Amino acid sequence: MAVVSINSQWCKGCGICTAFCPKNTLELDQGGKAFQARPDDCIRCGMCALYCPDLAVTVDRPRTKGKISQQEVQA
Repeated sequence: MAVVSINSQWCKGCGICTAFCPKNTLELDQGGKAFQARPDDCIRCGMCALYCPDLAVTVDRPRTKGKISQQEVQA
C-alpha cells in the first residue's frame, strides 16, 4: 500500500491531484482539502504529487529491486 501524504496547510483544494489520479483514490473532503479515500487502490504512480501546484502531495513509494511487475504496468 502506498502512503500518500497531503499537507493540508499547503493544499488549496484545487482538485488537480484528484483529476490526475488514474485509480480515483483521492477525493476532496468537506473542507475542500484533498485526502486519500481509497489507499488500497493506489498504484504509487505519483501523478498526484507531480501535478500538485503547491507541492502539498508526496508519495512514499517502497523501494523495490528489479523490474516493475506486470500487475503494476496494467494498473
